[in-house]
Amino acid sequence: MVVLEWTNHDCPFVRKHYGSNNMQALQKQAAGRGLVWLSVISSPPGEQGHVDGAGARRLTTERGAAPAAVLLDPESRMARAYGATTTPHMYVIDGEGLLRYMGGIDSIASNRAEDVPKAEPLAWNAMLAVADGRPVERAVTRNYGCAIKYAPGA
Repeated sequence: MVVLEWTNHDCPFVRKHYGSNNMQALQKQAAGRGLVWLSVISSPPGEQGHVDGAGARRLTTERGAAPAAVLLDPESRMARAYGATTTPHMYVIDGEGLLRYMGGIDSIASNRAEDVPKAEPLAWNAMLAVADGRPVERAVTRNYGCAIKYAPGA
């Protein structure tokens, strides 16, 4: 089972979840349930959030993040394939390779860390359902955040 998290360290909506340690906690909890968490950076060179491999490693360490890996997608191929449009945009894929959830990390579309404990944890609920072999109650939800800037022509 795989979790895909589109991320952009310069996005205030992403900073909400990393600054509150919500994202790091979810990454660790997901790993504890047997899910492989992949953070995806689709920002092309010259756009907000673009980093190279060394920059991605530095950010992961500085933020205390715990993804299984960070995937660099500067040509936006992966973002286009999944239809990712914002950061954070969350996807949960089951052990058969079927997409079971896509949407927002939670139910409150804000960039305020104080909203995290009040929000419904939509992506986490989906992760639990997939890990437990249950259907995901809300398989598609509204995502929110900063728009992914796609690389031209990819």
